[in-house]
Amino acid sequence: MTNETYVPRRISRTRHLDVRGLPIQLREWDGDGPPLLLLHGFLDASITFQFLVDAMTQNRRVVAPDWRGHGGSAWPPQGYWLHDYLADLDTIVDALSPDRPVDIVGHSLGGNLVTIFAGIRPQRVRRLASIDGFAMRDTPAQSAPERIGKWLDSLKDTPKERVYASVNEMADRLLAANRRLIRDKAHFLAQNLARPVGSGVAFAFDPKHRRPFPTLHRLDEWAACWEKVEAQTLWIAASDRFEKTPQESRDNFDGRLKHLRHGRGTEIPNTGHNIHHDAPQALARLLEEFLDG
Repeated sequence: MTNETYVPRRISRTRHLDVRGLPIQLREWDGDGPPLLLLHGFLDASITFQFLVDAMTQNRRVVAPDWRGHGGSAWPPQGYWLHDYLADLDTIVDALSPDRPVDIVGHSLGGNLVTIFAGIRPQRVRRLASIDGFAMRDTPAQSAPERIGKWLDSLKDTPKERVYASVNEMADRLLAANRRLIRDKAHFLAQNLARPVGSGVAFAFDPKHRRPFPTLHRLDEWAACWEKVEAQTLWIAASDRFEKTPQESRDNFDGRLKHLRHGRGTEIPNTGHNIHHDAPQALARLLEEFLDG
């Protein structure tokens, strides 16, 4: 087994920002011009954007936070709520660019959050792109008793986390989860996402994230926010999204996209959910063209 590691073209540095009383880690790639804000997905961290940043042809300043409970950011004792992420984003945007709107790109959870945020704070976002994050499934009101009950049950136990014997074993797990990921990149991700636990390592996120959410995901509420977005918006879908049920998936995608007055959608071929790992060059080219438009 080889443990060759991807070598970044652009080196990042980290610092912490007090965000509503919680130390949040910001990762920065130095460059020119106003900041481009990158928002990672659920159970990920800012370092997962390294391949995308390296693929960019412009030497733009890039800033990526680790969400609360992820990466190098602190773990709040009370758990996690979607609205806390939005409040954190509001604080981070004000700290990075108090006087002008910013460009924001989010992946998965990050994409969902920025699209909602842009409807709540339309004056704070210049352009936004969501990478394979177009809201979660709508949950029926009838499921509320069961969902809340499961959440209450989960509070009685300490969430378990998977501990790996080594960084190499963690890299194997990443390779098994993504057939397009190559070993040097998997090792780089594992090396930078590993958190020491006893004699092994675990992924750098708070195990409390594994608890179920008691709140319902209401698509009509999300859509109401999307309809308030004033920024030019690009939704970028992974091609795998449309493989199993092509027509149903495309109808679902298009149906959500129509709520954005200035939105357009596109797809990158031969990609899974982690487009920024599978096709960083194609994604970087698409984003730079969009942000420059």
